[in-house]
Amino acid sequence: MTDRVPITGGCQCGAVRYAIHGALENPHICHCRMCQKAFGNYFAALVGAKKAELQWARGKPEFFRSSEIVERGFCRDCGTPLSFAYDHSERIAVSIGSLDEPSAVTPAHQFGIESRLPVFALLHELPGTRTEDDVPPDMMAKLKSRQHPDRER
Repeated sequence: MTDRVPITGGCQCGAVRYAIHGALENPHICHCRMCQKAFGNYFAALVGAKKAELQWARGKPEFFRSSEIVERGFCRDCGTPLSFAYDHSERIAVSIGSLDEPSAVTPAHQFGIESRLPVFALLHELPGTRTEDDVPPDMMAKLKSRQHPDRER
């Protein structure tokens, strides 16, 4: 472990929190069918670290063996996908969305492009609106997040 400020993250409900005491490496998205299913999305956004530098600071994830050589961590309470690791590797990847500062990580590579969905090429062209543009003010007042805040307070 190093003396640097750890990189932190966790699940949606706060039951599982982690700290990475080292550098993040290999930020990427994976389009493989297993990642699509594991994340319930078009792709998984992941960033790697050394397993020895990852500390589960609160709670522990549950794990699902998505193949004979891969283990995926998730929160058993809220279902947030948290990690991906090959058994033989000294590295683990955490989901970029589970980082407290996901905007600090920019994917630099795409894996599993054989399963990349055709719509992925069109997403940036879709029109967009802000949440408050679509939700009436009376409902917006009730739309209070029950998610754990980024960072501990």
